[in-house]
Amino acid sequence: MAKQQKVEPPAADGEGAPVKSKKKLFILIGAAFLALLLSAGGAAFFLMGDEEEPAEEAVNAAPVKQVALYQPMDPAFVVNYTHENRRRYMQVNVVLMGRDAEKMAAVSQHMPLLRNELVLQFSSEEFASLFTPEGKEALRDRATLSVQSILEKELGDPVIESVLFTNIVLQ
Repeated sequence: MAKQQKVEPPAADGEGAPVKSKKKLFILIGAAFLALLLSAGGAAFFLMGDEEEPAEEAVNAAPVKQVALYQPMDPAFVVNYTHENRRRYMQVNVVLMGRDAEKMAAVSQHMPLLRNELVLQFSSEEFASLFTPEGKEALRDRATLSVQSILEKELGDPVIESVLFTNIVLQ
């Protein structure tokens, strides 16, 4: 007796499809997962790269501070005071500090006006207040404001950053 081989009829489209669709499903899920990882990595790269660029731009965009320029006001100022019925003196060497060379050159044109203002201001001070470091600093601040206001009127710009005392003698 011969073995009979059972020949199965070809499967209909609905029966054979589940095996192939599972493979396709796994391939599609894997491809989608890979695409998701690549897009997340690309987004992270661009976001991290964007954070560094503004920091570099901020450094480059920051104004470069110009070199300080100093203009001495020679000769030294000497002011007379009467303190406790005695004659007292203050001698102070003044230097103006600015950063714009052209504007600092224009300041020298107004030096007589600046010297006059500083002499009047120094002579109106209380001698006793000048003994403390705070008193000297307050005098320097007031002198800076006076010079800046005069230069603002004359040149339209305060020009100087600070009035500096390079030497101060009280006697």
